[in-house]
This record gives sequence, C-alpha cells and structure tokens, in this order.
Amino acid sequence: MLSGERGGTPLSWENRLNIATDIAQGLEYLHTGCRPPMVHRDVKTTNILIDEHFQAKLVDFGLSRSIPIGNESHISTIVAGTPGYLDPEYNQTNWLTEKSDVYSFGIVLLEIITNQSVIDRHREKPHIAEWVGVMLTQGGIENIVDPTLAGDYDSSSIWKFLELAVACVNPSSVGRPTMSHVVNELKECLVSESSRKGGTTEVYSKSSFEPNMQFAAEVTPVPR
Repeated sequence: MLSGERGGTPLSWENRLNIATDIAQGLEYLHTGCRPPMVHRDVKTTNILIDEHFQAKLVDFGLSRSIPIGNESHISTIVAGTPGYLDPEYNQTNWLTEKSDVYSFGIVLLEIITNQSVIDRHREKPHIAEWVGVMLTQGGIENIVDPTLAGDYDSSSIWKFLELAVACVNPSSVGRPTMSHVVNELKECLVSESSRKGGTTEVYSKSSFEPNMQFAAEVTPVPR
C-alpha cells in the first residue's frame, strides 16, 4: 500500500516520483515514439505494475487506439475507459486524443500525492480532482499530501508535482500539458528531491524505456 496500511513501509516520496516518471515516459513513448501514435485509453493505478526496485510499467493495452498521422488531431470513437479516470471532454464529445491519456495520468498523480481514492462518496467533493481543488482553496499543501509521508519531502518538488497534476486534469484538453512536458517536470521534481537527500538522480531517456514495453511477469500491482 502507498501508506503501508497492510504492514509494509509507506512508499517514500522519491519512490513515488520514480514510479510516476516511469509511467510518464511510457506514455510519452506511446504518444511520440510510436508510428502511428497510440493512446492507451485506460491509464489507472491498477494498470501500473512495479517490481521490487520500484520500477513501474504500464499494462493492459486492450483499449488502446492509434491516432492517424496528418491533419487529423483526434479520432471519433465510442467512449471507453474507467469512471473517475475518464477524460470529461472525451466523454462529452467522443473525440479521442493523446490529451485523454494526460487527464487519466493526472488522476494517477493525484492518487500518488494524496493516497486518496479517486471516488469517495463521503468527501464533500467525491471526485479526487474536485476535492483537491477545494482543499487548495482552504489551506496549505499539508491538507492534500498523504500524511504518511510525514513531511519527508522537498517542498518545491511536492508543489511542482501538485501543480503538474492539476494542469493534467484541466477539464479542457487545450489546457493540459503534453506528456513530453510532464516527463520534464517530473524529472525536475526528482532532481529537487534527490538534492535534498544529497544524492544524484539517474535520468532515463525514452530509448531506455522502450524495452520495458515488453512487460516481465514478476511484478506486482502499484499499491493503493
């Protein structure tokens, strides 16, 4: 579990950043490295696997679709995905773009930083994106960040991460960043966190991620 609820040690902020960066690089490869580009269409925590070294991989491409190369910026298709993670613009228009993955990934980022459920009917705002928005207006980041982190993180890293997540879940696809931008921002978060601990961070390129698209069997689901 992210919080260690089942007897394990809560994931550190650095481990969470590494997981997020791995998945972001995988999505960046789908969007910019594949020809034609691919949209995963079902990015969620249960489709993320991590190994014992906290290296993360994205799985289950059953709903993925290719995007034509050329003047078309989207494809019109029947809406598919998981409630809570589903891009609201895609849900309303049936227009699928790479930015639909960006929205879903933003929800994953919010889960990583808060350790909150995507949908919780007991909250004032059941959906995690709306809840975070309300909490930001009511106080500091300590009301949002997973308390099991116990303040053990670089403040600039955590703020940049949260701002990035909020940008990713913008209701309008035009306002969302590209996955290339997301990767760069997450790498900066990692550098800040590593510097706090007096260490160095190894930065992976898309080419080093590419072989990971073939997923090993000895992995476990990302905890929630």
